[in-house]
Amino acid sequence: MAPTAAYDEIADWYETEFLARAAGAGDPLNLGGLLRDLLGEGRGTCLEIGCGTGVHAALVRELGWTPMGVDLSGGMLGHARGRLPVARADAERLPLRDGSVPAVIAMMVHTDMPGYPAVLREAARVLRPGGTFVHIGVHPCFCGGFADFSDPEAAVIRPGYLDSGYWTKESWTNDGVRAKVGATHRPLPELLHAFLDAGLHLTRFAEGTAPTPIILAVKATKPA
Repeated sequence: MAPTAAYDEIADWYETEFLARAAGAGDPLNLGGLLRDLLGEGRGTCLEIGCGTGVHAALVRELGWTPMGVDLSGGMLGHARGRLPVARADAERLPLRDGSVPAVIAMMVHTDMPGYPAVLREAARVLRPGGTFVHIGVHPCFCGGFADFSDPEAAVIRPGYLDSGYWTKESWTNDGVRAKVGATHRPLPELLHAFLDAGLHLTRFAEGTAPTPIILAVKATKPA
C-alpha cells in the first residue's frame, strides 16, 4: 500500500474536507450505484480491503451484508471505527482464514497498492468458493499523470499510459487524494490479468462518469 504516514497525515483532511465535498456533490463518480449493482444484496461478512474511513459501510449494510474493514493507516481507521469493525493489517497478508468470507470489496484503492496482484491473490484466498469480489477503482486508461483534462469535454492521453508499475503524484487536479499521496499505474491488460492470475473468474464490468469514464468496476467470483 501507499506509505502509511502519507494517509495518516491526510486522514483528518480526508474525513472533514474531501468526503464532505464529495457528499455535497452527490456521488459524482457513482461509486454507490456501481457497488449496489455489482455487489448486490447478500448475507454474511463483506470484507473491505483498504477501507480507509469506512464510508462505504452504510451501503454494504443496507444491502444486507455485515461490513468489516482492514487498512494499513491507523489515522484512517480512527475515523472508520464508528462505522464498521476494523483491523489494522497489510492487504497482502490479510488476518483471515482461507475461504472464510462470502464477499470482498476494494473501493478506489488499487492505485494505493503497488502489490495489488498480491492483494488480489489474498482476496481470492479468503473468499469462500463461489464468493464475490468487487473492484471499483480509477480507470487505468483515463486516469493518471498522462491524462490531460484541460478540456472538460475530452481527455487527452499523453505518453505514459503504456508504462507499468510506476508511482507518481502527477494528477490533473491538485485538489484530490492522488496529488497528496500519489498513485501506482498499471495498464488495463496488466490489471485484468492480475485477476486471472489470482484464480478469479471475471463476470461483469462497468465504467462510470461521462463523457470520459474515470471509473472502472469489475465483478469476479471464486470458482466453486
